[in-house]
Amino acid sequence: MADAADFQGTTPSPARRWLRRTGAALAGAPLLAGLLQLPVAPTAGATGQDAAQDAATGSRTVAVSLDSLSPSAPSDGDTVTVGGTVTNNGKQTVTGAHVGLRVGPELNTRSAIDAVARRTDFVPGADGPEVGGKYVQKFDRLTPGVAEHFSISVPVDKLDLGPDGVYALSVSLSGRTTAQPWDQVLGIRHTFLPWKPDQADTKTKTTYLWPLVSDVHMTAETGPGEQQTPTFGNDDLAQDLAPGGRLEQMLALGKDLDVTWVIDPDLLASVDAMTRNYRIRNGGGRPVAGTKQAVAKKWLAELQQAVAGKDIVALPFADPDLASLAHSGTSVTGSLSQLRDATDVAAGTVETVLHVKPSTDFAWPVDGAVDPSIVKVATSAGADKVIARGDSLQETGGLSYTPSAARPIGGGTTAVVADARLSTAFQGDLTKAGSSTLAVQQFLAQSLELGEQTGKQRSIVVAPQRMPSASQARAMAQALTDLQHSTWSETQDLNAAAGAKPDPGATTRVPSSADYPSSLRRQELTHSAFAAIGRTQDKVDNFKVVLTDESRVVTPFGRAMNREMSTSWRGRSSAAEDFRDGVEAYLDDLAQEVKLIDKSETKLSGRSATIPVTVQNNLVQGVDHLVLRLTSTNPTRLKIGGKAYTEQRVAIAGGHSQSVKFTTSANANGPVTVVAQLYTQDGQEYGDPVTFDVKVTEVTATVMLVIGGGVLLLVLAGFRMYTQRKRAAARDAAEDGPDGTGEGAGTADEQENDGAENPEGPADRLTEQSGARPGADTPEQPSDPAPDTAAGDADPSGTGERVDR
Repeated sequence: MADAADFQGTTPSPARRWLRRTGAALAGAPLLAGLLQLPVAPTAGATGQDAAQDAATGSRTVAVSLDSLSPSAPSDGDTVTVGGTVTNNGKQTVTGAHVGLRVGPELNTRSAIDAVARRTDFVPGADGPEVGGKYVQKFDRLTPGVAEHFSISVPVDKLDLGPDGVYALSVSLSGRTTAQPWDQVLGIRHTFLPWKPDQADTKTKTTYLWPLVSDVHMTAETGPGEQQTPTFGNDDLAQDLAPGGRLEQMLALGKDLDVTWVIDPDLLASVDAMTRNYRIRNGGGRPVAGTKQAVAKKWLAELQQAVAGKDIVALPFADPDLASLAHSGTSVTGSLSQLRDATDVAAGTVETVLHVKPSTDFAWPVDGAVDPSIVKVATSAGADKVIARGDSLQETGGLSYTPSAARPIGGGTTAVVADARLSTAFQGDLTKAGSSTLAVQQFLAQSLELGEQTGKQRSIVVAPQRMPSASQARAMAQALTDLQHSTWSETQDLNAAAGAKPDPGATTRVPSSADYPSSLRRQELTHSAFAAIGRTQDKVDNFKVVLTDESRVVTPFGRAMNREMSTSWRGRSSAAEDFRDGVEAYLDDLAQEVKLIDKSETKLSGRSATIPVTVQNNLVQGVDHLVLRLTSTNPTRLKIGGKAYTEQRVAIAGGHSQSVKFTTSANANGPVTVVAQLYTQDGQEYGDPVTFDVKVTEVTATVMLVIGGGVLLLVLAGFRMYTQRKRAAARDAAEDGPDGTGEGAGTADEQENDGAENPEGPADRLTEQSGARPGADTPEQPSDPAPDTAAGDADPSGTGERVDR
């Protein structure tokens, strides 16, 4: 009779409805228990196949998927519509089946909601009676393995809801099988129905963080041009920005929500770089030109509109892993400097790209897990607010309600404690509509139950996972939309939540390091990772001092080292190591573009000479503040500039080389090894040394005596020829006589004799050859001295000069 009256539109009072529903459940429980024949656990001797069959019997025979529930939080006069599918997972056909709705008793605690969410079977009494009547959908038969769709609409006043609160709502499939030919519940799915038709007297202030965080995409490599074209490791970012992609969904959904945007500046810098020329390095080979500029521009323009006037929190650049740094990085010199640097550039990046001023005083450790060392590191770079989570900074004061988020934890630091249940509501696989619907309903149920705990005004923060998938983002957006239209909650930004008055009964004790979850610790960056980052920083410091424009190196490598500390590397240790190795290798390649050219053996004859050493700069910018030192390993035999070594400053324009000349002096014969090494002006070695041998062949005193003797012989020979010519001239004059008759001519034989003894013509030719142009055409003789090596010009050659090695 009561059911008939309900169908005709009459509505009993809330107290009467509650008593009636509870009485019916208690009265029917023994009967239902006997009829349903709940499955028993398999015996010890049961096989795996038997266990699988048992799992598909009783109330688990048919799988029920609840794919939609509207409205999520109904009010008076609404009609609740549920839709989904039922699938017979058993081996027998189900006959006489129907789908109905059941409303269980009110759930008075948050843990009671958790308990219902874990259940997968039917419990008589706890799941309430079936609404029944015309509010069912019937199926003549359910064939094994075949899914059937259902949709049921029920006026909310037919659900017999009592006072305001959260109710368990179940969708059940009842029917018969050949083995059990009586009506029974063969499948059930539990969800929740928040019931708060009137506006709450005191609404919960809810802050929801909407994270725009991504993996690392940009490398340290840039193009040689003036624009320094950036290089991406892959094209994954473009896919995330394209329609349907994860980041595109986060933006499209978030722009219509009242949320606090939490943004990684590295993501903005990467997308901004994509709006211009960029390159992609997919695996090996040369980078190829990127083509997704239009996608990047569209996403960035829409983001600028979405965040205008909204609360924005900027994480340190590349979202560094604070826990890894606290547990493994603080012992490595310079690691905390990397965090400060990442924090310093965060605000400027956001302001440049989005034209809004963000908050930079929040730190967000992974999953909100904190310990004293994490808090210390988080605040070392200037943050005075740490976003923690309730399952880490747990309540120990025995409060019967969830306190506000803000907690003073000492040292002027505020812990903003996010609610653990609400923050984890959308984790897992939500690609199926059934899973997404359940997540939304459970989130709303927990939010309402939290608000019903006490009449105190509270500020609650929700910090979801850092990188929600597209399906998770859709479920989050649906839940937030419903929450913002609810009667028990109102939105609040993160800064307001952090500044709210703390609850005096809330715990402020930060858990010890021993309490940090081992599952999270296993995913952290290791000490060796931070040591590699420190090594790269040392190389950058050594490299930048020789550059005329150090920003072309300091900026890209500084951001690359920030990315090496990113939280996104958690659980991807191999990929993180590959990235670090790639950054260091590229830096090494750049530094080696300024180098000494190898030299072969050099021969040095004479007491002094110059030795050229060539420095080559293949960078696009000039280098300066370099010193080239040339060192003799045997200064007794060979000195450089009068001592064991000499240094000269080096400055070379981009794309050029320079020959630096050193004056040497030899004291003895033999080979000497000479070492050329570049140094920075602070005395640090730069690049690899070049070692070569100098073979000294000094001019000795014996050789000089031989040369002097030869010269003396030539002088004597010339004097002898001169005296012979004078004698011959005097004799000819005497023979001719005073009358000039030529009596002194003599006979032909005598003339021939005289020619042999005083060969005037041959003497003249000898003089011509040896006196007029000595050595001009005369072949070099083995006894000739080797030419001495000229001292040469010790000044450096001009830029770009070609120098023989």
